Amino acid sequence: MLWAGMRNLYPALILAASVLILSACATDEAAYPSLAKRPAERVTATWPPASPPPAPPPAPLDPETMGKLDGLVAQARRADGQFNGKVARARSLASTARGAKMGSETWSVATVAVSELEAARAQAMVAMAELDSLYAEARTQGRDVTAIEAARQEVTAIVARQDGVLDSLKGLLER
Repeated sequence: MLWAGMRNLYPALILAASVLILSACATDEAAYPSLAKRPAERVTATWPPASPPPAPPPAPLDPETMGKLDGLVAQARRADGQFNGKVARARSLASTARGAKMGSETWSVATVAVSELEAARAQAMVAMAELDSLYAEARTQGRDVTAIEAARQEVTAIVARQDGVLDSLKGLLER
């Protein structure tokens, strides 16, 4: 019997709950702030962005690295001197071997002479590789690389000239 009385009470409870819920929707909107953008939140003016400060000048190379540069350029010059001392003989032998059969005595002697030139060039290439390593290290540390670039240009010119000589001699030996 208790349950039967409760059944009649459900509609009244539902009606009371819905009245309370709907009354919350009818509150005064002026009492609460609006969620719309306020004038202070709007971007109304346009200014150019501030320019970044100038980058600090790169730090100079340490004296040890400067000494290495001089030594590496000197190594490339020595290698170039050795290379130049062997060019005339290799050119003469390659000219003699021109048109000779591959594997013949004259061709083999000329090929050995060209290989000796490549060995002399290798010392300049070692100096170039060291300069590249110093350059990469200095760049990653934010140091001034002007002196390294100048040394690299000089050694690159030496190696490029040697490459030209080797290419011309190899061209004489190829069929």
